[in-house]
Amino acid sequence: MKIFFTAEYDEEELKPLYQAGEVIKDGWALGLPKMEEEELMEKTRDVDMIITSYDDITRNVIEHAENLKLIACTRATPVNVDIKAARERNIPVLYTPGRNSDSTAEMTIGLMLSAARKIPMAYKALKDGKYTGNPDARKETKDGLKADVIWDMKLDAPYMVFKGTQLKGKTLGILGYGSIGRRVGRIARAFGMELLVYDPFVGEVEIEEIGIRKASSVEELMKESDFITCHMKVTPETTGIISRERIALMKPTAYFINASRGAILDEAALIDALKDNRIAGAAFDVYASEPIAGNHPYITELDNVVVTPHIAGATDDVLVNHTKQIVSDIKRFLKGEHLLYQYRY
Repeated sequence: MKIFFTAEYDEEELKPLYQAGEVIKDGWALGLPKMEEEELMEKTRDVDMIITSYDDITRNVIEHAENLKLIACTRATPVNVDIKAARERNIPVLYTPGRNSDSTAEMTIGLMLSAARKIPMAYKALKDGKYTGNPDARKETKDGLKADVIWDMKLDAPYMVFKGTQLKGKTLGILGYGSIGRRVGRIARAFGMELLVYDPFVGEVEIEEIGIRKASSVEELMKESDFITCHMKVTPETTGIISRERIALMKPTAYFINASRGAILDEAALIDALKDNRIAGAAFDVYASEPIAGNHPYITELDNVVVTPHIAGATDDVLVNHTKQIVSDIKRFLKGEHLLYQYRY
């Protein structure tokens, strides 16, 4: 069995794969760039399996690999694999749903806290030398009083400039209540937040309990939520679902969080809302175009936005998860057993 391997991986979890055949590591597995189609075609022409993270497994690659029996993609959705071409040859495609759900959920909460409490803004101010004191200065405590540890009490002091809002007691609107959305909800509940969920594919019985209820529409969720977080796949129905009209329904004190995909949002409309202070703030890990342009308003104009470079799933734990998923399903495949992670959509 000849296995062409260009995926991110955890070495300890990958060890059982070495017993399945010859594992040829290349590309991203060795820290090299994504392969061009012609190079990939040449290197996979006589392999039995292709395991990748980001290389494009096109129709040409699939048809050129005459011995190909299995394709595995270590992502939550195998967008870089031509599923139709694989099916025409009856080649199963494995993927790794849920591999980064915990990491993305935690990042979402981190973005919420960062925006609500202005943590990155305060950090940058100190790094830039603002609000810092004289290292030789000494505070004196007046007779009869106890030492008081405060920064400063002026209108332009950090206490006033970076005053935010707490999560406890607020309503979190969750758009999409799948693997990640549910995890975000569980963490948010621990903060004392109430949940308002919109997901047309999940019934009330599966959602509702004390402190959690299902919204009847996106509009209801946009109107009532103090924080809004999106966890939807990009489909014709979800593309642009956060429209200008729906953004206009948000509370002026509300925050918008997106760590799913930029395509679900009318980015220009949200920029306008932030510029006009019609909402309190936002936090993003994903954008309409990536990498984000250096002159994007999130970077150059707006001070009520937290931005990160699409890193919600970037943890070592994710590598452990998806390596374990792929290796376990390959073992099932070799034994002729039912596959747990075969892409069937």
